[in-house]
Amino acid sequence: MNDKRMLIQVFVVLFLCINLLLITTFFTKEVFYTTMRYVLFAVTLMSDCLFLFLADLLLILNYYRYTIQMWLCLSIYIVLSLYLFVTPVTLTAMTLERYVAICLPLRHAELCSPRSTLHCILIIHILSSLPSIVFLSIFFASASYGSYSQGRVCTVEIFIIQTWQGHLNSAINQFYFLIMCITIVFSYVNIMRVAKATSGEDKKSTWRGLRTVGLHAFQLLLCLIQLWCPFIEAAVFKINLILFINVRFFNYISFILAPRCLSPLIYGLRDEKFFHALKTFALRTPHLHPKEKQVLLSTLHTKAAVSDRRDGQPVIVLDYNRSRGGVDNLDKVIEHAAAGG
Repeated sequence: MNDKRMLIQVFVVLFLCINLLLITTFFTKEVFYTTMRYVLFAVTLMSDCLFLFLADLLLILNYYRYTIQMWLCLSIYIVLSLYLFVTPVTLTAMTLERYVAICLPLRHAELCSPRSTLHCILIIHILSSLPSIVFLSIFFASASYGSYSQGRVCTVEIFIIQTWQGHLNSAINQFYFLIMCITIVFSYVNIMRVAKATSGEDKKSTWRGLRTVGLHAFQLLLCLIQLWCPFIEAAVFKINLILFINVRFFNYISFILAPRCLSPLIYGLRDEKFFHALKTFALRTPHLHPKEKQVLLSTLHTKAAVSDRRDGQPVIVLDYNRSRGGVDNLDKVIEHAAAGG
């Protein structure tokens, strides 16, 4: 495997490890999986992990010219096509969530409830599946039944039987590009108006949201530029094969790998609450610390009484164990209230 492909493997493994660390951190606190923006963030992380893994698998198979049956290649392509769109559509939804939080704060709790979040994720996947449904419906109508059992090197080009199919696919991609851009600009302009009208702590929070939307717009731009890559690569292919290979490598690094490392940067590092949880999770090493002695203090127990159990446990310990569930639940409620505030 040459140096370029080895470099890609390093990037993919690095991004997958970072994303898996963030996904694990997401499940450490209840406030994360009950808040819409964090849930949508986790959706982008999982989508990126699956997309990177499958795209890298196809890259390795193509490099060694390994053939697989058409039905298996078709299954991989369906998943890749779906999650190619899930990330930019989810980023658009995250931008709208910030718009609601800043411009419609009184309706934020209603529109961004856990139930609404589940509906939003379902809508994201439905919208993301429409391009592949249209593309594959045309392929199923054009391809012969026997072609599904043939062994082929798996590339997207094998599904384009007629030239107009590629043009239709590009037109759908550009339509999505336009809708997402309009949504981003609409949210940005309205948040900027609110930012100029507010003052004090609200103004600081609003401008922070505006910067987040700006970063979402940049990340979304990188994601959507990859929809233009086939046009560029097709034009370069007619000029020079070596130039085509270099351009395709640049596009893969810049517009497929790079956008999928910005999610950790935006939320994993910029969001104070998530960064604190990430740092706590990543740096904790309980196996390195010796077992600490615990001291129980009680105003109820004035004597060091020992129970009549066979193990001779102190009465104070038994009473604590019986009531600790209520104490732990109270701690969780206080922590959740503090996190929500």
